[in-house]
Amino acid sequence: MATALVIENDPTDDPRRLGEWLTEAGLELTVLRPHAGDELPETLDDYLALIVLGGDQNAYPDADGTPGAPWFPALEGLLRKAVRHRVPTLGVCLGGQLLANAHGGLVERSTSGPEIGPGLVGKRDAADTDPLFKWVPLLPDVIQWHRDEITELPLRAVLLAASSRYPHQAFRLGDRAWGLQFHIECDTAMVEQWAASDRATIDELGYDAEAVVFAIADILPDVEEVWQPFVARFASLALGTLPDADIPDAGAGRTLPLLGQ
Repeated sequence: MATALVIENDPTDDPRRLGEWLTEAGLELTVLRPHAGDELPETLDDYLALIVLGGDQNAYPDADGTPGAPWFPALEGLLRKAVRHRVPTLGVCLGGQLLANAHGGLVERSTSGPEIGPGLVGKRDAADTDPLFKWVPLLPDVIQWHRDEITELPLRAVLLAASSRYPHQAFRLGDRAWGLQFHIECDTAMVEQWAASDRATIDELGYDAEAVVFAIADILPDVEEVWQPFVARFASLALGTLPDADIPDAGAGRTLPLLGQ
């Protein structure tokens, strides 16, 4: 059976609908929960894909150098191996921040404040040649729940989606690794749990918790309409059955012009 490795960083952010979409697309999931003591593997030799989920931790270390979670250094090492060996990889929210951090990007507490609730992100031109994003609509619905942001992408990352307050909403590294700042995996029960546990942030924004839950629940069909096919394409890429998986000049990034040109 084709198996994908899923890293659950926080018990409140399990694979949920993302897991259902992956299994429907033909991938069996091995879910590791390092927050509960599961050990991370040394390599990804036994897996066709890597998915790293969100969580309440910070992707960056504390002032004294303590990582946001004890397993983050090992997880970042695994993310580097995934990109190096072209293992299809998807990082969601914290997972996307860890992917960026592991490759020289910068994640910080956002000066724009928390972002919570339903939202829209805008595709960038580079998405037109991306095997996953080129079929995503121009302004897809997403779910936001974060107060940190990727302030600098890794040097060779390709920006795929942005928003006015948070410019780095989605990116790709190489031709097999994607990071999302937003959530796509949530269902109503998950959002209700987040609203109950993160009431202080909701109050800070002046929002009504029930209104936030209702607003997110209202867009879940639209989120599924966009992101279930996206996840199916990711699974197809991992299975080796995606017909248009090649990316022209993947990860080339900017180069200096020749002298005099």
